[in-house]
Amino acid sequence: MMEHATVVVSGTKIAQEISSNRSEVWRLIHQLRGLGVDVAGHPATGYQLRSVPDLLLPEVLRPLLRGTIFDEHLHHFYKIGSTNTAAMAAAAEGAPEGSVFLAEEQTAGRGRGANSWQSQRSTGIYCSVVLRPALPPSEVLALSLAAGLAVRAAIEQVDSRVTADLKWPNDLLIDGKKVCGILAEMNAEATRVRYIVVGIGINVNQTSFPKELGATSLRLVTGSEWSRVELVAALLKSLDREYRQLCEDPEAKEEILRRFAESSSWVQGKAVRIEENGSAFEGTTEGLDQRGFLRVRTAKGTKTVLSGTVREK
Repeated sequence: MMEHATVVVSGTKIAQEISSNRSEVWRLIHQLRGLGVDVAGHPATGYQLRSVPDLLLPEVLRPLLRGTIFDEHLHHFYKIGSTNTAAMAAAAEGAPEGSVFLAEEQTAGRGRGANSWQSQRSTGIYCSVVLRPALPPSEVLALSLAAGLAVRAAIEQVDSRVTADLKWPNDLLIDGKKVCGILAEMNAEATRVRYIVVGIGINVNQTSFPKELGATSLRLVTGSEWSRVELVAALLKSLDREYRQLCEDPEAKEEILRRFAESSSWVQGKAVRIEENGSAFEGTTEGLDQRGFLRVRTAKGTKTVLSGTVREK
């Protein structure tokens, strides 16, 4: 119907195309309408597509992603537990690099640690990608930081007035409130990565959040609705550029760390409280080490944060 959006297509023709019958076509038309797709017509006259809601459908995204590693293996779900869980399972079964898992709604969205991710239906971007970089596990943090840079660039591409602050290692904030979280999960041997799943959750068109979440959305920030399709396309193209450069350019990692530090108010001179492995300490951030880990100056000397939660003091 999208390929013939300007004409009325008979139920018989659609049934032939999908190797089914007209009653099944009628059932599917009802299902599409229930999802917000505006389809005119009925069995006697045929059907015409008037408009498609802002759904992250492979048929819509694929033409926008040509030339990237993400243009072939796009998987879309109206409801799923977690895109990261699905992507990790698929990667373990041999899913090719560049496989993308997108959901309209998650029932068990995950953040770092034991945190959950709020996933309202068709308002945010819930996206996970499978990557198979020829990198040692020690280099993976740079990829997670590069994903943050990719999200930041994508948001600015869609609306140049919006600049997000990168919070080490995996959050993007606007006006001090969280707008995006990144969760990278890896399966690796001692010297090589088998696969990495990078999950990206972006608050796009939500109009409210529980106050305790400290979250915001791009719509709340700008006062206008965003096209999720446009933003996902910009995100995956930006991520493709960052990933290729990291894999192909020996100096890319150092450049990623430099750009991340320049784009973040948290990396240098921020008074923070670090919660790590059941204990906590306070200090002032002192940049990233050569691997990308956060350095914090404390009263007892400089410490390197490997996996802790960073909070503003």
